[in-house]
Amino acid sequence: MSYIHGYDPETLREVVDARECRERLAEIGSQRSLPALLERVWLLKVLGELDEALTIAQQAVRVARMAGTRKDLLRARVLHATVQQFRGAYTAAEHEMSTCVEEAEGQGWVGIAAFALQHRGKTRFDAGDYEGARKDFKRVLFLRQEMGAPEAQLETTMTAVEAAERARSRAVVAS
Repeated sequence: MSYIHGYDPETLREVVDARECRERLAEIGSQRSLPALLERVWLLKVLGELDEALTIAQQAVRVARMAGTRKDLLRARVLHATVQQFRGAYTAAEHEMSTCVEEAEGQGWVGIAAFALQHRGKTRFDAGDYEGARKDFKRVLFLRQEMGAPEAQLETTMTAVEAAERARSRAVVAS
C-alpha cells in the first residue's frame, strides 16, 4: 500500500494521510530489520517528527553498513540525507546525495542513481537552487525513460521539472 497520495506542486513534498502513516508506524512498532527501519524513517519524516527520524536514519545506515548490501547502504544514506533536507541542512544533504549518485552511477545502478538524483533535486529546490534542481530532475527523467519506468513515475518527475522552471522564473522576476 502506498501512503503517498500525490505531491504538492509548489513544494514537491509528498501528500500523505497522517492517520494512515501513524497507524503504519504503530504496526511496525520497534522492529529492527532494515526494511522496517527505513519505513519508520520515511513515515516519521513525512509526519514532521524529524529528530526521531534522524536518530532512526542513523541507525538504519549503521545496520545497512553492517548487514546489508551496497545498494541497501545507498538507499539508507539517501533516506538519511532526505531527513537532513527536511531539517534544513541542505549542504550536508546535497553532499551526501551527490556521493550516492556518484557511487550508483559508478556501479551502473541506474534506478538508485535516479532515486538519489530526484532527492538531490528536491534538496536543491528547497535550498532555492532552482536551476540545479531543474537539471537534476531533467537527468532523472532521461534515466527513468531509458529504464522504462512506469508512466506515473515519469509524470512525477515532469511535475518536478515544471515546478523548478516555475520557481526559477519567479526568482528571476523577483530579482
